[in-house]
Parts: sequence; C-alpha cells; structure tokens
Amino acid sequence: MDKVPFPEDLRRFVLTSIPSVPFLEALLLLRANPTQQWHGDTLAQRLYVRERTAQALLDDLCRAGMVAPCAEPHQDCYQYQPTSSQLRERIDALAELYARHLVEVTLLIHSSLDRKAQQFADAFKLRKDS
Repeated sequence: MDKVPFPEDLRRFVLTSIPSVPFLEALLLLRANPTQQWHGDTLAQRLYVRERTAQALLDDLCRAGMVAPCAEPHQDCYQYQPTSSQLRERIDALAELYARHLVEVTLLIHSSLDRKAQQFADAFKLRKDS
C-alpha cells in the first residue's frame, strides 16, 4: 500500500490535538450536524459507547475549543463551534482526509498513542532503575 502524503500541518494537528479515534469520530459527528444539540446519551447511542465515555468526549472536545456548551436554558449539551476559523478549516481538512484515508489517519492516531505509552513506560523504567 502506498503511503498517504499527509500535509505536515494536518499531521501535526492529528498528533497534538486528536487523542483518540473516538475523539475524532465524535468531533466529525458533531461537525456533520452543527445545529444539533448533543447530550452524552445521544452521542453514546451514535458512537456505541457508554454514556460516561460520550460525556467525557464532549467535555474534552469543549476543552479543546472544538465544541461549545449550548446557550441557556439548555443544560449539559454541546454544539459544534470551533473557537477560530483556522481551527474550523483544519478540522474541515482533517474530515476530508479521514473520509478518503480512514485507515491511514487511524494508524497515525494510534502511532501517537503507542509513542505516549512507550514514553510513560520509559519514564517509569528510568525511575525504577535509579
């Protein structure tokens, strides 16, 4: 299989801003339905995850500036609303890339997770050997 040429800015964005495939799936689902108000239970049903997991994803997306809490009086719901046009454009580009190269983007996300796990293990090993 030919290696997909990732634009460097998108590669960096994935490695620094997309912590997991479920995070990306949640982001793209909210992006596809920007006017919908999302609650943890609704997202859980769409992603086939537990409600607690879905709520954590929504909270993480909000902290990342990719979604925003719904306006009052709506409680505990979120809508797609990136904090900047640059972030919106980057998410749009990633959505397009993911639609064409799902496996490659997924592998890139997992490579980041593998690297972080190895760094954690290495740090523990260094402390243990000290």
